[in-house]
Amino acid sequence: MNYLAIIKIALITFPFIAFLITLPYILKEYHKYGSVYWYRALIVYSFVLYLLTAYFLVILPLPSREEVMALTTPTTQLIPFNFITDFVNNSGFVINKFSSYITALKSNEFIVPAFNIILTIPFGAYLHYYFKFSFKKTILFSFLLSLFFEITQLTGLYFIYPRGYRLFDVDDLILNTCGGLIGYFVGTLLLKFLPDRENIDDISKALGRKVSIVRRSLAYSLDWFIATFIFIILYFLFNFPAFPYYLIFVGAYFILLPYFFNGQTLGCKFLKIKIISTKSEKLSLLQIILRTALFYFGYVGVPVILLMFCSNIISYLSNTILVYSVLLVLLLIFIYYVVCFFRLAISKKIFYEKWSKTRMVSTTAEIEIKNYDENKKKD
Repeated sequence: MNYLAIIKIALITFPFIAFLITLPYILKEYHKYGSVYWYRALIVYSFVLYLLTAYFLVILPLPSREEVMALTTPTTQLIPFNFITDFVNNSGFVINKFSSYITALKSNEFIVPAFNIILTIPFGAYLHYYFKFSFKKTILFSFLLSLFFEITQLTGLYFIYPRGYRLFDVDDLILNTCGGLIGYFVGTLLLKFLPDRENIDDISKALGRKVSIVRRSLAYSLDWFIATFIFIILYFLFNFPAFPYYLIFVGAYFILLPYFFNGQTLGCKFLKIKIISTKSEKLSLLQIILRTALFYFGYVGVPVILLMFCSNIISYLSNTILVYSVLLVLLLIFIYYVVCFFRLAISKKIFYEKWSKTRMVSTTAEIEIKNYDENKKKD
């Protein structure tokens, strides 16, 4: 299996890995910055793709257990710089014979060490450019990455195989570390042409001052998950009827927490947003109750119930007028949500916020000011 085939496998596998990490990544970004900046996401996901590709290049192709058991080749090469001796003795290189240079450059004795250097150049570049690693730290982590690869090979893919099917080579540690070192200087070059980490953070924080639809939806979803999880624990501890206590508990969660904790539920706290009053300094209990009722009954409950009802009865209707009436209701529900979506997208309040005289705001700016004041006091 050649290198291009392995890279192709990594590209095919990457969407599944990306799917698994997307929700944790989005939650982490909203928690830290209040936004998901596309440029940072591009860097992080490309870094994940690089690591996946590098790992596959180290372990693939996978042999059968029978092939590994039949191997008699050595599992370790512990002589430093042995690749130089191999190159001089086996590549056909003759220093005073120019025609041998091309042959030597095409030989495995040159290609394999060069590959081991190239393999970790991106790693060093990422570490220095985005993660702001120092020169020494970049070298250390490049060495540790290489050591991880070599241990993976030495242990036969963590003892899945009876022995290592590739060579643990001390030269690979040296060459991979050199690659990371070169990558450090590549990262320095990138800093001259691309936005640095501080600039990326500043843009993320600026974007985080706006409460996006995704951020709202994640907060609601996270709160429902937390409330349901807590209720399930209480249900098994006290063995009370699930209905209607679940609705009572969830209602109390969404009403009492914002009232006692400055307009925030646990989900809102994690994603750095809160509900505030637009008519007074303090958010009242009546405002929270009204907002919650309007949201879960008017914005979610009634349209969803109508949607389910219309979807269920439409197949049983024979009267054309009734069928068109039901389709009209479905269309109106769709338009209703489209209008709400676009109003939220342009930071306009919708009915449950207008009628309760509340709105949702980001707390990232408050946290920045608080951190600045604390640092100023320390200074």
